Amino acid sequence: MEKPTVLTGIKPTGHPHLGNYIGAIKPALEMAEDSSSQGIYFIADYHALNSVQDPQKYKEYTYEIAAAWLSLGLDPEKVVFYRQSDVPEILELHWILSCLTPKGLMNRAHAYKAKVEENNQEGNDPDAGVNMGLFTYPILMAADILLFNSNKVPVGKDQVQHVEIARDIAENFNRTFGDAIKLPEYVIEEETAVIPGLDGRKMSKSYGNTIPLFAEEKALKKLVNKIVTDSTPPEEPKDVKGSSLFTLYKEFATKEEMEAMREKYEIGIGWGQVKKEVFEVMNRELSEPRRKYYDFLNNKEEIDKILAKGAEQARQTAAAQLKRIKEMIGC
Repeated sequence: MEKPTVLTGIKPTGHPHLGNYIGAIKPALEMAEDSSSQGIYFIADYHALNSVQDPQKYKEYTYEIAAAWLSLGLDPEKVVFYRQSDVPEILELHWILSCLTPKGLMNRAHAYKAKVEENNQEGNDPDAGVNMGLFTYPILMAADILLFNSNKVPVGKDQVQHVEIARDIAENFNRTFGDAIKLPEYVIEEETAVIPGLDGRKMSKSYGNTIPLFAEEKALKKLVNKIVTDSTPPEEPKDVKGSSLFTLYKEFATKEEMEAMREKYEIGIGWGQVKKEVFEVMNRELSEPRRKYYDFLNNKEEIDKILAKGAEQARQTAAAQLKRIKEMIGC
């Protein structure tokens, strides 16, 4: 019986931060341990081109995301791991799917709608600052997913719509030309769908509230101490629900440590002590990956070798599926 395919990717639009790890990398790595499925992991560098148009940063961020995956335990011998731009079949499928995608579907995409709304509020032309990469982003994501007949796609809550759009596009293709593309399903970790940043809002580069995933020990401690808390006195009970500190703590602590911290919240604990313990478990769990991360960045030739091998594997699968699709449309 054929193994189900699990596919996920991360855009290299900045330095890796805790939100990337907790919301995407960690759940994906846990799935990679499941030998009953085929894991496909990629660096979505073409997606990043919408916002990163400095060649040096573009290359730097790509290496950093690759190093992050590898240092945190992704085993390229057990999964397919590649750079999106090394698999040209993705862009060929992107064009085919574009010809089958109604413009109205793209008009409803969250990222485009948000940009139009922003322009309207500022009195600008509705499409000011909108390039075609932003507008057709969901079609490229659909190509990423559908080219590999993915069964499951782990995503953050804000990416669910893109998987739904990929299903719509696949259904349209299958109705038009016959069944050739599997319909993917999204997988979301509800409890970690929104990772809080330093100011309590969603951790995001655009908010400037991120915690770098591989910050050195002193810098990490300083950043954890900056996390915004309320004015509840130390002796008063606190609710773990909605607590930025507890949300971060439980992602790095053992089950026993997490339950002990929950009890401390119920009894009463000062925010300063919570921050101290959050830093300690984070630093403990990230110290070895941090060392490996910088080792990889100092040996980019090894990263290139790993990605090239992954691209070769990916293209074998991609070429076969693209050939089938092209035959069905008459190419």
